[in-house]
Amino acid sequence: MGKIIALANQKGGVGKTTTTINLAASLATLEKKVLVVDADPQANASSGLGIDIQSLKCTVYECLVNGDNPKDAILKACIDGLYVLPSHIDLVGAELELMNMESRETVMKKMLSKVKDDYDYILIDCSPSLGLITVNSLTAADSIIIPVQCEYFALEGISKLLNTIRIIKTKLNPSLDIEGFLLTMYDSRLRLSNQIYDEIKKHFQELVFESIIARNVKLSEAPSYGLPAILYDADSKGAKNYLALAQEILKKNSKK
Repeated sequence: MGKIIALANQKGGVGKTTTTINLAASLATLEKKVLVVDADPQANASSGLGIDIQSLKCTVYECLVNGDNPKDAILKACIDGLYVLPSHIDLVGAELELMNMESRETVMKKMLSKVKDDYDYILIDCSPSLGLITVNSLTAADSIIIPVQCEYFALEGISKLLNTIRIIKTKLNPSLDIEGFLLTMYDSRLRLSNQIYDEIKKHFQELVFESIIARNVKLSEAPSYGLPAILYDADSKGAKNYLALAQEILKKNSKK
């Protein structure tokens, strides 16, 4: 049975999608079968993995709102063992359509139950909000990775997210764990980056991943070619950082 990990932080620009794409590609490179569920209407995780989002007939929207089988929407990505359940701008309207559904918070959980056994890992790229789709993602997930940008307002909003996680654990998904806090856009030359690292480590201790994602131009360039960093430039610092993160997650989960 696969493990479902949501990547969430309601603060935008912290590296959620970059992490989803590159962690998924790294896990696939390490011979795991991985599905990326793009739960963000911007569909950046889909296009960043080489999916032509203009030509799609069936997406995560149809699966959530119309009850289409996710197996009909899943596409093969650019690495063996890596698959994508793509998104579409229509997903913006799904929040309103889900509102009137029965058990509206568990629609994604039911949908993913049809494919959970087919993959080792399912990564959900959440949108930068705490709306109903993100609540659905956290209800469906076994754990959550929280990317935290090494910048001044990094800790702002984390308490709000932790409060949401607490509510979801209490009411909808008691088994939801924090997989870890991931520091992104780290620049060792900046005192601020080191201060943020120390602050996060002090607050969350062993919940902080040892792997840190350094600020890296190749990570920014790769999505415009529809490639993860490991295919765009395997020797880049970003590709190596995400491979280390994938190894850390595999090691951590093998002990459970």
